[in-house]
Amino acid sequence: MEAIQLLNTAIVKTKERSIDESYEQRLKGVCESPVIEVLNKAITALSESQNVSRDQAATMIIETIRELDSIWSDYVMMEGIDRLKTILKEQ
Repeated sequence: MEAIQLLNTAIVKTKERSIDESYEQRLKGVCESPVIEVLNKAITALSESQNVSRDQAATMIIETIRELDSIWSDYVMMEGIDRLKTILKEQ
């Protein structure tokens, strides 16, 4: 159990080193972007078309974007694995 605690602490500490301290400025820039304005309209449209709350609509949008990201991550990983297999077979 102690090893797990040490490893968890090490993971958190190493992530802490890579935190970009300008997150407040970045967040402000994103919040003021035209993309957020369009997403706000999309949330409203989805909320009305699906008869759900704006919170639910926002969650649906984020879940869909995350699923797309996950699918493409898996696809890219599989492409990389296939290429490695091809390279190894050629050797």
